Amino acid sequence: MTEVWRDLTDPRRAATVDDVEAGLKEPEFGNLEIPEKLGPVTVRIDDHKIRRFAFTQGDHHEWHTAASPFDGRRVAHAALLGNDLVQLFTTVYAASRVVGLHTEEQMWFDSPAFLDDIVTLQGEYVEAYERRGQGYVVMEASATTEDGRSVVRHRGVEILRTQPGAIAGRGSSHPDKRVTGELPEGAYPLGTTAVEGVGVGGVLPTLDKVITAEQAAVFSRAGEYVRNIHNDLATARAGGLRVPIVQGQQQFAVLAELLSHFFGTAFFTGGWLRVKFLKTVDVFEPIEAHAVVTGVRYGRAELEVWVRRADGGLSAAGWASAPLPENQREG
Repeated sequence: MTEVWRDLTDPRRAATVDDVEAGLKEPEFGNLEIPEKLGPVTVRIDDHKIRRFAFTQGDHHEWHTAASPFDGRRVAHAALLGNDLVQLFTTVYAASRVVGLHTEEQMWFDSPAFLDDIVTLQGEYVEAYERRGQGYVVMEASATTEDGRSVVRHRGVEILRTQPGAIAGRGSSHPDKRVTGELPEGAYPLGTTAVEGVGVGGVLPTLDKVITAEQAAVFSRAGEYVRNIHNDLATARAGGLRVPIVQGQQQFAVLAELLSHFFGTAFFTGGWLRVKFLKTVDVFEPIEAHAVVTGVRYGRAELEVWVRRADGGLSAAGWASAPLPENQREG
């Protein structure tokens, strides 16, 4: 039986292969095919994959390291498979020649991934367009278990190749309903979990983070010999940056941590999170993840979420929803 590796690629190939990205397309907008299949790739949710993600996020919650309320089984972090899905395009395009920016991420959380689950990842480029001189591409992807259970679904927008230092502070030009990061009048602090009560204007506990260069590098596939603006100083400087920057997807995972810790099992089985990435975050830069409840209806809480940089500006902003605890649902 062939061993199922934990990553998109098996880095052990480097022992016998000269170029681990041989045969892959140059990541140029003109090389896109719409639609274009990405994957499938099969990965194993093993102990190393879970603990590695815990390191990159600084999230060693007992549900991931010991036992969870899901029949006592160890469960992967809610957003653990997010970067695998984002990076599916590197099964077709050369990963180490990508100098792009993730501009939007959306995930639906359908069920948890458990320790030793074998999960199939597959996706498709479904749309491409140009805006303000940049070429954007839209990917839809999913992660499912061997028995067909959906774990997460993903829709993301990426600038395939750009000069990150030149556009890093532009922000979003199409912000739907803008999330300002300002609390509404009458806002009040909530408890540590949704079971303690959820109401409009309720503010979730702030989650403080500092993503180090080591954490960003591991998150951004240094272990697969991929070089990019997140894990390599020379590549970052070639892209007009002084130091590597934290992946948007890693910030997304910080928001998913905030929401999964607060809403508990309900977030793993019915959560939704959509985030626009507005400004870059340097490695070692302190950030704060925030969320405020903007609506409670149909048995769900609706929220605005954002990540604030050390200089007070927003690096990411968006929307989320999650099922309410049973003790707060009407009827």
